Amino acid sequence: MQKNILIYLENTAARLPDKLAFSTGKEGMTFSQVQRGAAAIGSFLGKEGFWGEPIVIFMDKHPRTVTAFFGVIYAGCFYVCLDEKMPEARVRAILENLKPRAMISDGKNLKRAQSLGVERVWLYDDLASLDICPDTLAVVRERQCDTDPIYVVFTSGSTGVPKGVVACHRSVIDYTETLSRALGFSEETVFANQTPLYFDAPLKELMPTLKFGATTYFVPKMLFSFPVRLIEYLNEYRINTVCWVVSALVQISSLGALDTMVPKYLTKVAFGSEVFPRKQYDLWRAALPEATFYNLYGPTEATGMSCYWRAERPLCEEEPIPVGRPFDNTDILLLTDDGRRAEKGEEGEICIRGTCLTMGYYNNPEKTAEAFTQNPLNPFYPELIYRTGDMGRYNGHGELVFVCRKDSQIKHMGHRIELGEIEAAALRCEDVSRACCVYDSDVKRIVLFYVGETTETVLLTSLNEYLPRYMMPAILKQLEALPLTDNGKIDRRGLKKRAMML
Repeated sequence: MQKNILIYLENTAARLPDKLAFSTGKEGMTFSQVQRGAAAIGSFLGKEGFWGEPIVIFMDKHPRTVTAFFGVIYAGCFYVCLDEKMPEARVRAILENLKPRAMISDGKNLKRAQSLGVERVWLYDDLASLDICPDTLAVVRERQCDTDPIYVVFTSGSTGVPKGVVACHRSVIDYTETLSRALGFSEETVFANQTPLYFDAPLKELMPTLKFGATTYFVPKMLFSFPVRLIEYLNEYRINTVCWVVSALVQISSLGALDTMVPKYLTKVAFGSEVFPRKQYDLWRAALPEATFYNLYGPTEATGMSCYWRAERPLCEEEPIPVGRPFDNTDILLLTDDGRRAEKGEEGEICIRGTCLTMGYYNNPEKTAEAFTQNPLNPFYPELIYRTGDMGRYNGHGELVFVCRKDSQIKHMGHRIELGEIEAAALRCEDVSRACCVYDSDVKRIVLFYVGETTETVLLTSLNEYLPRYMMPAILKQLEALPLTDNGKIDRRGLKKRAMML
C-alpha cells in the first residue's frame, strides 16, 4: 500500500528522468532535477533536526517552488506556501498562527522573507545544490505515516482571520488516484496551471504530473488579461488539459477570443469553484466540439475536488450544470437543518465523509469543531463529516446539483430569496456576460453588479420578465470587470463592501 506521495516522484524520476516535469515556458525542470533538488532539501532539513513542523516557502511561482514543497515533505515536515502578492497583513496573520522556525526563499523575495521575523531563512539555491544523505532520508521515511500532514493551505475566514487547512498523505493519494481515474490523465497529458501555488487547487496538475510523468506549464498570470495571447500560449506548448476556475474560462469566451482563435490541442476542459454561466459554457462547447468537459466540485477541507460531472448528455435550456457524483471513496450526504437525510428533490446542506477529509484547521480547534462534526446519521461510533455550507439537491438523472451557498439565501420583504436566481436571470439578457448579486443587510437592499454592453434600463426590463417584484434589485451597477480573488473566484466580499457605499 502506498503511504507517501513521494513514491510518485521517485517512480517517475526513475522511469522518465529527462522528461520535462514543470515549466514556465521559459524555464523548466525535469523529473530527475525535481527529485534530486527535493531530496537535497529534505536531507538538509532532516540533518538540522526538523520534523513534523511547518516550513514556509516564500517563492515566486516556478518549478523550483514545487521542488521546495517536496523537499519539505522529504524531511517529514509540511509546507506552507506564501508569495510576494499576498498582502503584508495576511502574511503576518498566517505566520502568527504557524509560528514557524524556518523559511525557504528565492533570491527575489529574500529581503522581504528576512524581514518577517522567522528564525532561520535559507535560499532555495543553496539548499537544492547540497549533497543528498540517503541515511537521513531513510530514517524519515521509516517514521512517516500516511496520516502525517504534507501541507497547510490558508483560506479566508469569516472573521477575516485566515484558516489553515491541514492535509495528509492519505487524503492526497486518494485524491490523485480518484481524480486521475475520473478524468483519464496519462503520460501524454500536458497541463496548463492557472491557480497560485499557495492554494490547494494546483494539486489537480501537480500530483497527476508526478504519478504519470505528465507535464505542467505554469501560465503567466498577466496572460489572463489578454485572452488571445493566452490561447496562443496554450497552442505554443500544445496544452491538451486545463483544470481552471470558471472565471478564467469566462474571461476568454466573454471577450470573443474564441471567435478569433481556439486552443486547438485542448481535449479536456475541467472547471470548478463557481457556477459556469450557461451562455459561456455553451460558447466553449461550440468552440471545442471534440473536447470532453468536466464540472468539478469540492472544498479545500476535503482535499480539493470531491465530485465530478462528465458532460456526456445535452443540457436542457436553463438547466444548471450538475456537479454529478462523488469520487471513489467519498460520500455525499444532503442533510436538512434538523439533521435528517434530504428527501428526493429536497434541498439539503452538502456534507462530505471519507478519507478525502483533511485533518482540520491548524492551531484552531474551535473552528475545526464547528466545521468537522459527528455524522448525525451515525450514532454508533465516531465518524466525522465536513459541512460545506453549500446547498444542493439531486436532479431527475440522480446527479448532484449545487443550488447556492447557505449564506446567499436572504430574507427580504418577508420572502426567502436565493441571490443566485437573480444572477441567473441577469445572465439571460443577451449582452450580459457576468453578474454577481449581493445583499446590503444594513439598508435591506439587493444590489446587482454586471458586466456587459447593455444599459441598466434594458437589463431592468429583462429582469422584469423573469423575477417577481420582491426579487428585483434596488441598484444595478455596471462594471468593466468583476473583481476576483487571488484564486480567480468572484470577490463577493469586496462587492458587498462596495454595495454598502452606493
